[in-house]
Amino acid sequence: MHSESNWSTRPGRPEDVEAVAELRALVMRDDLVRLGRYDEHRVRQRLRDGFSPAHTSVVEIDGRFAGSVTMRPYENGEGLYLEHFYLAPEAQGRGLGTAVLRELLARADEEGLRVRLIVLQGSAARRLYEREGFTPESEDPVDVLMVREAVPAPGPRRPAGGR
Repeated sequence: MHSESNWSTRPGRPEDVEAVAELRALVMRDDLVRLGRYDEHRVRQRLRDGFSPAHTSVVEIDGRFAGSVTMRPYENGEGLYLEHFYLAPEAQGRGLGTAVLRELLARADEEGLRVRLIVLQGSAARRLYEREGFTPESEDPVDVLMVREAVPAPGPRRPAGGR
């Protein structure tokens, strides 16, 4: 499990695009091969074409690049869209993804915003998203669109029998 003392996020920068594209190619390879969709050039180019430094956070462990995540407004303005959430293989399976995701979802909850994302069919990441309250909205043979409604903050408690 990662402690808060050794990981952090920082705002994305245009020069992060190649590191994120390479990480995407690495971590998505097995799932894309399994689905018959892996193309060495396309997997990187799709990231480059859609990279948005203004909405991206870079995950660092002890100050070194360890991943990225993008959270941008959903195209119709109703909530947020989480994409490009990648962690280096050596950073996976130790609670970092959960910690980063919970931090992002807490911000969305504060604003009362639903969050959507797409995960590949059969991806292990789907379990993480389901644990954090995402449910399938639609599916096709390759992708699963998932959604999580905002969780309202607990309001002030009313005194027993009070008005």
